[in-house]
Amino acid sequence: MSGSHRTPTRGRFALSRRAKIVAAGTTAALVGAAFGYFAFFPEQAPAFVRSAVRGAMESVGIADDPPPVCPLTGEERTEEVPARPALGIKVENAPESRPQAALNEADVVLEEPVEGGYTRFIAIFQCGESDRVGPVRSGRATDPDYLRQLGPAVFGYSGAVAAVGREVPKAGLVGVNFDHQPEAFTRDPNRSAPHDIFTSTAALWDVGADAAEADDREPADAPEPVFAFSETWEGRSRRLPQIGLPYSSVSDVVWRWARRQGAWLRSHGDVPHTLEDGTQVSATNVVIQVVEVTDSAIVDAAGNASPDVELTGSGRAYVLRDGRMIPGRWERENLDEVTRFVTRDGEEITLAPGRTWVELLPSPIEIVFPEPVA
Repeated sequence: MSGSHRTPTRGRFALSRRAKIVAAGTTAALVGAAFGYFAFFPEQAPAFVRSAVRGAMESVGIADDPPPVCPLTGEERTEEVPARPALGIKVENAPESRPQAALNEADVVLEEPVEGGYTRFIAIFQCGESDRVGPVRSGRATDPDYLRQLGPAVFGYSGAVAAVGREVPKAGLVGVNFDHQPEAFTRDPNRSAPHDIFTSTAALWDVGADAAEADDREPADAPEPVFAFSETWEGRSRRLPQIGLPYSSVSDVVWRWARRQGAWLRSHGDVPHTLEDGTQVSATNVVIQVVEVTDSAIVDAAGNASPDVELTGSGRAYVLRDGRMIPGRWERENLDEVTRFVTRDGEEITLAPGRTWVELLPSPIEIVFPEPVA
């Protein structure tokens, strides 16, 4: 990832020894006041408290190593970031496949159009993990094109046409396919086929590592960030209580801002999109990437053409964070580059630390904005 995604270092003024002593005392008071409560419950400390205390310590030359940060969520950790590659898992979204498992454990979720007005997901994990993910379904040409920006990621899926299967290794991915490596998957006897295939992140990372070793690949480490993050956004934005993305009658997506949870909640029309554990699908950020979609030469059993999604070039984009919408555009010069999201003035848009959903929305679909209040 380019250096523009990193927080710039700040210049420090030279302080006299006496001034440092006074400042250090002030810093100690600040630390004591700020963490009188949070010392016992550090995970509850607001981000601004953590940031203020770190800033005060840095200003007087008290070295404090920055905490580890998850590359795909921008969230701080109390322990090191796992030394493992990104893992993308293809998850079904037909009504018959719901409720799904583990979408709220993923670092990033991509929603993409497939045949017949349906959509499917790629649940992407790196810091996140889950003992049960699915239902797992087949890959599409969009998958390697999107995932290759994550470096040598592992891609778990259940079957694909030959043309798509060939593109997986070409994109630098380690494919774990149910058709060839069934030991990484299980069938749920309480579900009907083909909506019954599940997996775990541990199984896919293990089998993926074995597959990479068999191909004489070097072990992959954590990926570089694909988004820029900041605690706040000071640029132009507008309040947005909800937004509708009507992919089709079976994928009528609505995101609503829930202020109490500090998250966007997902529904299909008026029906909350809930998971196996009963929780509603949620995201800290929703990134709507408007894309051009054409019919490919690949067709399904019903004769529907598989969509060919254009993921290079540029197009409209809308970033949802903190109950607000930032209009802009996306840019990706070629498939070996990371997709950038910028304002209309060219400033890079930052996301709030947390889970992000990326919506690949075909350009003919009209986004449904809320009616203005009279």
